[in-house]
Amino acid sequence: MKKILLLGAILYATNGFSSSPEKLDNKLNEEINGLMQKVISWRHDFHQYPELSNREFRTSKKVAEHLQSLGLEVKTGIAHTGVVAILKGGKPGPLVALRADMDALPVVESTGLLFASKERSIYNGKDVGVMHACGHDAHIAILMGVAEFLTSIKKDLPGDVMFIFQPAEEGAPVGEEGGARLMLKEGIWSKT
Repeated sequence: MKKILLLGAILYATNGFSSSPEKLDNKLNEEINGLMQKVISWRHDFHQYPELSNREFRTSKKVAEHLQSLGLEVKTGIAHTGVVAILKGGKPGPLVALRADMDALPVVESTGLLFASKERSIYNGKDVGVMHACGHDAHIAILMGVAEFLTSIKKDLPGDVMFIFQPAEEGAPVGEEGGARLMLKEGIWSKT
């Protein structure tokens, strides 16, 4: 499933790829297995160390470090813990935005996975377990993998890609702002 999502995001971002589709397909086939191993490793890490809305400090740091290592223009601290990176393609074309949500839920994990979360936090004044119970750990990892692949083909990429790692998708804590609404309010589109 993760491989299909990774491939889907890459195909969406490379729609109108001006180089030959065969060249893109060959490059993807060469890199997909190694890239999938990274995506799986990142996903396990994010799953094991989930963070609640507006508290995605470790997550956003790991994301930003990876994007910076790719040589991307990275902005952090958007809507508290959000991360935005821009990949400038080597050919003229549109701006495509790809988004992943980063927050986890106040849920105790009981899956028995080797990388299960044992994290706890305070949520609305109560001590709670924290878990990626709806896939945000995979979303983050997949978008990091897409960023890595697209960076490897940037000279042939038509247009630019904005990678948006959004905090607080599940809703900001009581009394706080967060999520997509705050990213828009802070002018995310002016970050390009």
